Amino acid sequence: MHVQDHWRGRARYTVFDSEHGDGSRFASLVAAWYADPQRPAHLHVVALTGSLQPGFHRVPQDDNNVTLDLVSASLETALAELNAHPDFIRLHGAQGTAFVRPLARLAALGARLESHGLDSEQRAALSAQGFAFDGDDATFSTRKPRLPSTPEPDRRALVLGGGVAGCAAAARLCARGWQVTLIERHPQVAMEASGNLAGIFMPLLSRDDNIPTRLTRAAYLYALRLWEQLGGVGRAFDGAGCGVLQLARDAGHAAVSRAIAGDGKLPPDFARWLEPMEAEALLGLPAPDGGWLFPQGGWARPGSVCEALLASCGDLLTRRFGAGDVQLERGDDEWQARSGDGSVIGQAPTVVLASGAGARKMVQTRELPLQALRGQVTHLAPEHAPQLPLVLCREAYLTPSAHGVTCAGATYDLDDDPQLRAASQEENVARLRGLVSDPQAAEGAPLAGRVGFRCVAPDRLPLVGRLPDFAAVGATERLRDVPRHPGLYGLLGYASRGLIWAPLAAELLAAQLEGEPLPLEMALVDALDPARFVLRARRNSRHSPETAPNATDISP
Repeated sequence: MHVQDHWRGRARYTVFDSEHGDGSRFASLVAAWYADPQRPAHLHVVALTGSLQPGFHRVPQDDNNVTLDLVSASLETALAELNAHPDFIRLHGAQGTAFVRPLARLAALGARLESHGLDSEQRAALSAQGFAFDGDDATFSTRKPRLPSTPEPDRRALVLGGGVAGCAAAARLCARGWQVTLIERHPQVAMEASGNLAGIFMPLLSRDDNIPTRLTRAAYLYALRLWEQLGGVGRAFDGAGCGVLQLARDAGHAAVSRAIAGDGKLPPDFARWLEPMEAEALLGLPAPDGGWLFPQGGWARPGSVCEALLASCGDLLTRRFGAGDVQLERGDDEWQARSGDGSVIGQAPTVVLASGAGARKMVQTRELPLQALRGQVTHLAPEHAPQLPLVLCREAYLTPSAHGVTCAGATYDLDDDPQLRAASQEENVARLRGLVSDPQAAEGAPLAGRVGFRCVAPDRLPLVGRLPDFAAVGATERLRDVPRHPGLYGLLGYASRGLIWAPLAAELLAAQLEGEPLPLEMALVDALDPARFVLRARRNSRHSPETAPNATDISP
C-alpha cells in the first residue's frame, strides 16, 4: 500500500508504526515526503521501539514540519496512552486482539491499515471494529460518532514572561509558524527566577518510577535533544554537559539506590551508581556512601538559554520588553495585554501565561495555588571553593567554576525578602561543607550571590495547559469538564527544574494548540493539567485535607 496517494491534499498526516526497527522505514517515508510536491504540510510519525527507556520520546528533526515520536511500550499500553489519530497504520506481528478496540478508538476516519502476519481472529476483530479488508490491507470507517477535526488555529499569540518558560513557549510556537509577541516586565530576558548564573540539569530516580520521575525523565531527555538541535550545551549557550554527581544522603539512601541500580533498567549513559571508591576517584573528594552519576547532566546559564531559544524564532517574534506589570482583558474573541496606564501592549486570540509567581497578581489566575519560594544562591571566587570536575549535589548543589564564579545553593525560604542576607549565606556554606566533607570550605568568603523566587505548586509539578475559570466552576468531577478561560494557557510552577521543564512543557502546549499528537502519555498530560487543582479543591471540601503525594524519590 502506497502512502503517498493517501496523504495528498491534507495539511497534516499522522502515521502509526508498531515497529520502528532500525529507523529505515521512517527515513524512507521522510524521503518520499520530500519528493512529493503534493505532500501534506506536516508529517508526524509515532513508532514503537524497545530500545529506549519506558515512555514517550519526542525526537526533534532538522525540519520543523517533520515530527518523530518513539514510544517505548507494548502495543496495548501505547494505544491506551496515545493522544493521536493516525491516518496510516502499520501493524507488524501483533499478538492477541486486545489492541483492536483502542486502535479503532484512535484511528482517523478513512485511515488505512497495512498489516503483516495477522491471524484470522485478529482480522475478524478488526473487521468488527470498522476495518474493511482488501487482501492484507484495510480502510477504517465507523458509524460511531467521532469528534470533529481540530480547525486550523489562528496562529497569533501573546506570551507573558521572558524567563525560560516564556522563551521556550515562543520558540516552540514559532517553530510551527506562529507569530508571537513576547511581553516581559523587565528590560531584558531572565531577570527573575531565570536570572541565576547557573542552573543544573539532571533527571530524577525513584524505586516505583512514579509520575514525577516519569515526567522529569521525559523532560530531561527532550531538553537534551532540543538543546543539541539548537547547537549544543556550551556552544549554543553558556554551560557544560560535564555530568552531575548526586551523593547519597546516608547509608539507607545508598541501599535504596543500589536496589534501583540492581534492576539493570537504567542505561549507563543516563544514570550509573558509583560505590564510594569509584565516586571518590572521580570527584577527588570524600563520597562515603557513594552516589549517582548522571553523565549527560550539567549546568547552564538560564539567560543564555533564553537568548538561544529566542534566536531560533527569527522574524516571527516581536519583543515587548520593559512593559512593567500587565493585566489581561478579553473582548471580541481576543485578549489584550494592557500596561499600568491602560495602553494596549499586544493583542491576540491566544495568551500563554509564563510569568512564574507573577501569575498570582493576574485576575484570571490569582486563585491558582501557587507559592513563591525565596532562593538565595551564593557566588564564590575560585579561591573560596573546591575545584570540581562536574556538578556536585545532595541537599544542595555546587557547580564547577565558570567565568571565575562557583555557585552554591540554594535556600528554600518562605519570606519575600529580595536582598542578600548573611543567614542564607551561612546556610549555603554549611551545606557546601557537608557536600565536600571540609569544615573549612568557603571560610572567609564575602557575601555575594543572587536572590530569586521560584514558582511552586503544592504537588511540585508544573501547570501546563488551558487555565481553569474558577468563577465558572460548578459540580464537575472530570478534568475535561472543568470550565476554562477561552484562549488562555499556562506554563507555570517550574520550581527548581525550569531548565528541563521549559522545553517539554512548551512543546506539549504547542502540540495542544495545534491539535497534534501529544509528546507525553495521557496520564502524564493529566498530571500537569492546571485544572487538577479545581478537582482537588472539590474533593478537599468533602473530605479531610489532602496531603502531598508520598513519592519515594531519591532526589536531593
